[in-house]
Amino acid sequence: MKKIFFVLSIAFCFNCHNQAQINPKQQAVINADPVEVPLTNGKAKAYFASGCFWCVEAIYESVKGVDEAISGYSGGFTENPTYELSNTGRTGHAEAVEVIYDPNVVSYDTLVDVYFGSQNPTQVLGQGPDTGSQYRSIIFYQNDEQKKIIEQKKEALAKKLDAKIAAEVYPFQKFWVAEAYHQDFEKRNPNQRYVRAVSIPRLNKFKAKFPELLKESSKH
Repeated sequence: MKKIFFVLSIAFCFNCHNQAQINPKQQAVINADPVEVPLTNGKAKAYFASGCFWCVEAIYESVKGVDEAISGYSGGFTENPTYELSNTGRTGHAEAVEVIYDPNVVSYDTLVDVYFGSQNPTQVLGQGPDTGSQYRSIIFYQNDEQKKIIEQKKEALAKKLDAKIAAEVYPFQKFWVAEAYHQDFEKRNPNQRYVRAVSIPRLNKFKAKFPELLKESSKH
């Protein structure tokens, strides 16, 4: 379970992050060629990390054209990561989501807008109360076109905010599906303490900002 009020020292956060980033295996992930995921029954997949995957999953599932968002782990060098291992900050992975969408209804460009528009883009090593390298923001590209979209939007946002944007840009390699109890967690546990204090307010903030992107079922 998430611990909303647990205290993690700044020194520890940066130590974990640095361990991940200076690891040669992690650097190999960053420098690798991207893996492009083929369409399945006309549906595409995109990958994003932006703090707690419970929050990010709920946000993307509210967007028109998105069939499903799956919680998991990506961006690291450790095989078969688990929630417990990821939380040590030493696997290189971040909590991420796999977004399954209809490209005829919603574009990758729009999904990137959702990504940057549903987080604090300047927060380093986490989102809100969730801090550590496992909660860092990463946006994954599968080809040069996606990379160009990401970098242009990141640069424009940096100029708009006159600030450095924290999100890292990685070539997509592999997505590891998280444990079953993490899937649709916010939807299944609306009264859980963390969900009420963090996840639902973050979702509602997104809905208020992008009402035109919402499914009818998500507008109420």
